[in-house]
Amino acid sequence: MRIVITGGAGFLGSRLARRLLERNTLTDACGVEREIHQILLLDVAPPTGAIGDPRIAYQTGDLADPATIERAFAAGADSVFHMAAVVSGQAEADFDVGMRINLDATRLLLERCRKLGRAPRLVFASSLAVFGGPLPDPVPDDAPLMPQASYGTQKAIGELLVYDMTRKGFIDGRSLRLPTVTVRPGTPNRAASSFASGIVREPLAGVDADCPVAPTTRMWVSSPRTVVDNLIIGHEAPASAFTHSRSVNVPGLCVGVGEMVEALREVAGDGVAKHVHWSYDAAIDRIVSTWPAGFAPSLGHALGMRGDDDFRSIIRAYIADDMPRN
Repeated sequence: MRIVITGGAGFLGSRLARRLLERNTLTDACGVEREIHQILLLDVAPPTGAIGDPRIAYQTGDLADPATIERAFAAGADSVFHMAAVVSGQAEADFDVGMRINLDATRLLLERCRKLGRAPRLVFASSLAVFGGPLPDPVPDDAPLMPQASYGTQKAIGELLVYDMTRKGFIDGRSLRLPTVTVRPGTPNRAASSFASGIVREPLAGVDADCPVAPTTRMWVSSPRTVVDNLIIGHEAPASAFTHSRSVNVPGLCVGVGEMVEALREVAGDGVAKHVHWSYDAAIDRIVSTWPAGFAPSLGHALGMRGDDDFRSIIRAYIADDMPRN
């Protein structure tokens, strides 16, 4: 089995690859469990740390360039995890870049999958930003798509393309609407939700962190551990588990930003939590406030997905898995 992971050099893409190597098998679109012989990690830049396994291959290039996609799929693909994207804040600030990577590259990838000799199983990393406006609380799986920012719009269009190409038999697709993933290691990125990692990661390193939204702001979040598990569960779900849609609200944890800071205080103490400072940013708040925070992910639970138990466990997972050691 050959697997292509776009965004494979990124944090989630590389973590997903490691987890797949541990499993050693995946189920293809015909429902057959097969041994993994290669995972191609495709990204715009090389990884910061290579995975030392002969089953891993790397390719760099512009995902919106047909030549890059053609080279990635020249040897075929049985499964695809499409993780690459321009993050929410950047997509809102630079409309052309967001459209090129989040929409044009997605369309190009899907068209190349369509031309493969056998329909691959494809997981599209979508977002809960496809929702917005007046919504019930909690949001059900079949709530209408009403994105309120460019990123959510681009993801919503991608979902519709995944569904239509699945309906036509070109792919066996499923779109997983991921919660905000926290805590991410490394440096802040341009995602509007980046602060959800920063208010934990930086204080644990003894560095001050600004929180741009109010303590009462609520978010739907998940640890990297749990998101990777749910990505694989979504891939392994048989086509028969879906009905009129191939989109899944992935389970998460509904938590207030103030509660996140209190959880940090409980886990690491007052001396760490005092590094968080409330510094309102209207541009960030305007994006985050459009995202619903409570969901009723019935299909995700039925498929076997789960959310984290509490935010303290998310912090402890970061400390165990990703926090730099002196």
